[in-house]
Amino acid sequence: MRWWIYQKERFPLLANGLLVAAFSSCALLYSSYLSEGPLPRWPMFLVAFITCLTFFLQLRIADEFKDAHEDAQFRPYRPVPRGLVSLRELGVIFLIGASLQLILSFTLAPALVLILLLAWTYLALMSVEFFCRDWLKARPITYLWTHMLIMPIVDFFATAAYWVPQSGHAPSGLLWFLTASFTNGLVIEIGRKIRTPDAEETGVPTYSKLWGRPRAILVWRACLIVTAVFAILAAHAIGTALATAALLGGFAIVLGQSSKHETMSGIWTLTLYLTLGVLPLFIR
Repeated sequence: MRWWIYQKERFPLLANGLLVAAFSSCALLYSSYLSEGPLPRWPMFLVAFITCLTFFLQLRIADEFKDAHEDAQFRPYRPVPRGLVSLRELGVIFLIGASLQLILSFTLAPALVLILLLAWTYLALMSVEFFCRDWLKARPITYLWTHMLIMPIVDFFATAAYWVPQSGHAPSGLLWFLTASFTNGLVIEIGRKIRTPDAEETGVPTYSKLWGRPRAILVWRACLIVTAVFAILAAHAIGTALATAALLGGFAIVLGQSSKHETMSGIWTLTLYLTLGVLPLFIR
């Protein structure tokens, strides 16, 4: 029961599972389009999905460790400081996830382990705040982009679940796709930290507090537009630029007007990856 409560509060499996399914499937399908090869096999989907889902869970667990002191001081209602689960238990889950990732990657293609090690290395650096926590905390924008680089790294792993066992080398044209993944990470991160004045908490950094709510919303909308532009460039490489521009452009306008920025960020992410991954199956 307590683990069910933990996932509900800190890592909702249903919502995260849907987003990761779209995220990982899109990476595989997009790689196959660029490579002009066969569609991904089911083991590729399985490895990409489970590895990416556990990786995002590991990111959450890493946050629990590095924010433990601040959570105890300012957010005692969270699961760890209130004693629902312990850091030791979370550490065990982290290691089980890493073992599963390693086994799945090696089983699909031993060379895939090298890319997994790259993702692990960056996660480890993030977990210790790149050995300059105070310096980064004083520079919120630098903190933001250095931490969001994990998004294209995980996405690169998901693409590799296709091209490593298929050909052994990455297809040309992945850059725009990975860049769209990076800027979409900004959409998610900024969107979840925009709050109304009455929802702000002492000791909890948000972009609405840092920049002011109107400016934070403006930056979030700008990230939506920039992500759409990079996604259109990625779609151009596989011949679906017009359909992608029409769909994402319309969604950016509609979602950008909402005041529920965290929810809209999730809907945008799902739309983005379905547009780049699933849509081409029907229009190419």
